[in-house]
Amino acid sequence: MTIAATLLGGLILLFVAGELLVRGSVALAIRLGVSPLMIGLTVVGFGTSMPELVTSLQAAIAGVPGIALGNIVGSNIANVLLILGIAALVCPILCPVRTVVRDGGLMLAAALVLLALTAEGVLGRIDGVLLVLGLAGYLGFVWFQERRHPPAEDVTGKTRPKPGLAGALIDVAIVLFGLLGLVLGARLLVSGAVDLAAILGVSDTVIGLTVVAVGTSLPELATSLVAAIRRQPEIAYGNIVGSNIFNVLGIAGVTAFAHPLSVPDEIVRFDLPLMIGVILMMTIFAATGSRVTRSEGATLFVGYCAYVALVMV
Repeated sequence: MTIAATLLGGLILLFVAGELLVRGSVALAIRLGVSPLMIGLTVVGFGTSMPELVTSLQAAIAGVPGIALGNIVGSNIANVLLILGIAALVCPILCPVRTVVRDGGLMLAAALVLLALTAEGVLGRIDGVLLVLGLAGYLGFVWFQERRHPPAEDVTGKTRPKPGLAGALIDVAIVLFGLLGLVLGARLLVSGAVDLAAILGVSDTVIGLTVVAVGTSLPELATSLVAAIRRQPEIAYGNIVGSNIFNVLGIAGVTAFAHPLSVPDEIVRFDLPLMIGVILMMTIFAATGSRVTRSEGATLFVGYCAYVALVMV
């Protein structure tokens, strides 16, 4: 199998599997009766980040930390500049004040913590445990707040379906098939990316920040676009915020715990600070008028094009 076929096959499989995972997860969430915001932050945001999790784990085990960490940082940058930018161009994204303050604040804090933990050039098992514990605390807090104010309707505006074992089993099966597809797709993608880096003579960090990061962000792109078109801004915005939080606390945490990582110097000096700056820009856009406008979306998209050009130089 050629490198191009390996990369393409991995990207397609990741995209299809990510869609299956999201569809099954959202169906389960609707049965539980949680709000669109909760679904966007957790089920959709975390579900669409599963490609990043599997890919980073595979890369760490394969001994290419540049792809493992570059995938995480690059995906967060792509989520904000590319995905939110495109979604806002399609339809201005409304940003609930609570999400901007609570979840946007945590997203920024998590990025700052990751920068501090990687400052010495190593992300070890203890660091991984701390990050995962932070994610668990966040989930518990959000879930507690959600249960205090349960929604009356699901994300489609209809009352949630009655509990049923058969329907729940089908949803679980879809989720499991999605997870299996993500594992296979990640293996293909990492293998092709490593081979491509060797041929092009560029570092695995550059490949992780660009090809792999965008590839594993395809589920987020598809989900946010659909949410924007269907006028479900809470899902579109929550998807990006939740994905970024999960990428830093969950993926970096689990990956470091499973296989301690040496951190490439360029990520600490350039890409992580840039990721923090991008998140801060997103927060400012969301806080002004409680929405990301089309002009702000265009600014984000142009910023991503400039970032890719700079990384590839």
